[in-house]
Formats: sequence, structure tokens, C-alpha cells
Amino acid sequence: MDNSLSSDESYDLGYQPSPSSMDQSAVETSTMSSDSFLSRRTNSDVSAFSESVGDGSYSGDASPSCWPNVKSNLSNQAVLSRLGMKKRMNLTDDKLEDLEAMDSELELMKERFAKLLLGEDMSGSGKGVCTAVTISNSVTNLYATVFGANLRLEPLNPEKKAMWKREMDCLLSVCDYIVELTPVSQTLPNGTCVEMMTSRPRSDIYINLPALQKLDAMLIEVLDSFQDTEFWYAEQGSISSKSTSSAAASGSFRRISVQRSEDKWWVPVPCAPPGGLSEKSRKHLRHKRDSCNQIHKAAMAINSSILSEMEIPESYMASLPKSGKACLGDSIYRYMSTSEKFSPEHLLDCLHIASEHEALELADRVESSMYTWRRKACMSNSKSSWVMVKDLMSETDRNDKNHVLAERAETLLFSLKQRYPELSQTSLDTCKIQYNKDVGQAVLESYSRVLESFAYNIVAWIEDVIHVDRSMRNQDQ
Repeated sequence: MDNSLSSDESYDLGYQPSPSSMDQSAVETSTMSSDSFLSRRTNSDVSAFSESVGDGSYSGDASPSCWPNVKSNLSNQAVLSRLGMKKRMNLTDDKLEDLEAMDSELELMKERFAKLLLGEDMSGSGKGVCTAVTISNSVTNLYATVFGANLRLEPLNPEKKAMWKREMDCLLSVCDYIVELTPVSQTLPNGTCVEMMTSRPRSDIYINLPALQKLDAMLIEVLDSFQDTEFWYAEQGSISSKSTSSAAASGSFRRISVQRSEDKWWVPVPCAPPGGLSEKSRKHLRHKRDSCNQIHKAAMAINSSILSEMEIPESYMASLPKSGKACLGDSIYRYMSTSEKFSPEHLLDCLHIASEHEALELADRVESSMYTWRRKACMSNSKSSWVMVKDLMSETDRNDKNHVLAERAETLLFSLKQRYPELSQTSLDTCKIQYNKDVGQAVLESYSRVLESFAYNIVAWIEDVIHVDRSMRNQDQ
């Protein structure tokens, strides 16, 4: 008996977890935030097609790994063996906490993996969403968890930063297995030249994913650069706002912090010392603002290109009205159909858009009319050859009224989005994301969308500080 007990103890004492097993099990929980400073284009703090997420876990549903009688006896014995090992080894508290964290993170990894397989349908009845939508929701929820509560120009919490990198690497790893086959020539040892098929990353992933990862790293570096700043934030408080008419006139619906209404009392307010910031700090703020503006434009361009490549759902086409005029109204339709030189900027100026709701409503109407006229243009050429129907850039199509109106509607929609870049996703964009089944496109669209939101928020925070600095300098004068 003594010999057997001694051998068991020596076996437990010799147990050491490998570093690889510790790395592979490093997953943290994702919590949600409902702060109002997330960019409008994130279409809310969470995806419109995801479950609500609580503060204590990734989802309000219980993890399958937490249900009773699920683990095998072998797993229970392994846990008991580890607990016995902890007791006999007299490990320090830090090591015990690390091992407990490993167990907790392993359970969370199991939960995430189960949700991906089940399509967020924990009943297991096969009624869940497709894999593409599940991954899109996961990226959106992870962004809200890591950056949702971050409303300041300051370095990101190390734990949050590690969570973002670790879990995004896990979600993006699916792209390593999305490939396409291309022919390549290879010369055999006997001199014979043969052609064979080889796999490589799909072209859209090969081009866009490295660019998005670079933009991601640049945005993290921007926050890290605001470590020792001359400005600070008031934890709770709001400054009474003046009229926001100037913001609407300038084409921006973002409410800067110093003009915040009292219902946003929880949002921190930037503060500057008397006399304002130093010239070095102002130069640094302007430089980072310009950099983030460029990052925002790049992420928006990638997101727009991915959305344009997604298939239009049949449900959206079926919901289109029969007439484009009914979508736009008489006044807008009259200007678009009668003007020889169509100017979308002049039309937007005449409309006097005063709120984000009006701008988004107009975008939906213009987009609906555009596809209505495109459908009519194809139907009018139904008797022609397929080549003529497919080639909408031919001279015949250019003279078609429906094609001309569709082009003008597309130009108007583009100008509207350029003037108000913070608009939420249109009904068509939301419908595309909901019904998309391409996993690669889902990863690229969600990743570019959250980076676009991230860059937009940083620009907004920098402008808040610049505005406060300008106000402090004007007070001294």
C-alpha cells in the first residue's frame, strides 16, 4: 500500500502542464456594452441577428459544458487528479489561480465552439443561423465587449487587448482554410513540363485580410500613443448643450461630448488645463486624427466592396415596389428625370436633411428605386441577346430611361453616404448580412465594419479634446 501511494504521489508531482496546452486554452469571456458612442454603422452595439449578451458571459444561455452529467468519468478523474496534485504540491496562490483560469477558459472555448456548430440554437434542433452569420455575430459581439466601454483616448486595458488579439486570431483562422485552386506549371526531374493544380487563399481574402489586420494594429497603436496626456476626463458629468443646428448644417449628426445632453451623464467629458494644451499635444492630436481618418476611409472602402460582392437576397428583390417614382416621391423623381445635368450635391442641399433618421430613410428609398429601375432595364431588354442584357454599359442601355435613372440614383446614394459617413447600414446591407452564406465574406465584412467603427470613434474622441482645448484658449482671450 505504501509503495503504491508513493508511486501515485510521485506521478502527480511530476505533472506539468505544457505551454502549448496553456496557449490553446486561452479564451476569455465576451461581455456586451450599450454605450452610445459606438459608430452608427455598427448598427447598434450588437448585430441585429445575434442574441442578447449579458454582463457575465458570452450569452445569456447556459453553456452546455455546465449542464450536469455531461462530462465523462475520465474528465472528472482528470479534474480530481489535478485538484489532488494542487493539494500535495503546495503550489503558490498564483499558480493555483492560473490553473483555475485555464479550466475556466477551456470551458468557455467549448461553449464558443458549440455555439458555432449549433448556429446559436442551443436546442440542437437545427433551427440556428448559418455559420457565416454566426461568425459575423461573434466578431460584432467581441468588438462591443472589448471596445464598447472604452470611451477615452487612452491605452486599451492589457487584458482587453489580449482578449481582442487572441479571439480575433481564433475567428480569423477559418480563412486559412478558404482556398481556391489555380493551375501552375512544374518541371519534372526528367525535363517534362506538367501542369498541376495548387491551392492558395481565395483572392478576396488574400487581398483584404492582411490589409484589415494592418489597420487593426495601427488603431491599437493610436490608442497606445495617448499614455501621458495633458488632458483628462471627468468621470460623471455633462455640460449643457447648445443648439445642434450647426452640426446638422455641416453634415454630421455626431454629438460631441462638450455638447452632450444630460441623458448621457455616464459618458466621460474631456477636460483641458487653463490656457489649453501645448503646441506639441495639439500637433499630436491632429496627426492622429488625420491618420484615423485615412484608416476609417480604407475600412469603409473594404466594407463597401465586400457588401457589393454579396448576393442580393430574393426576399429583398420581391419586396421592391413596381415603380421607382413611388419610392422617391414626386419632387425628387422630377428633378432626377428632367435635369439634363444631374447634380446629386445640389439635390441634397435642397432637401435640407436635418437628422440621421431622415438621411437613412432617404438612403433606403434611393437604393430601392435604383434596383427597381435596374430590374426594369433588364426586363425591357429581355428580347435581346443575353450578352446585351448582361452588358449594361452598352450604348443601347445608356439611352434607356430606366438605366439612366438607375445610374443617377446610384450617384445620389454614393454622395449621401459620403456626406454622412456615420449612417447605419441600409436595409439592403442588413438583408445581405442576414442571408449571406459565404463564410469568407462574413469574416471580411464584419471585421472591416468593426474597424470602421473603431476608427470613427477615435476620430470623434480626438475632435472632442480639440474642441475643449479651443474653448479653454478662447476663455483666456
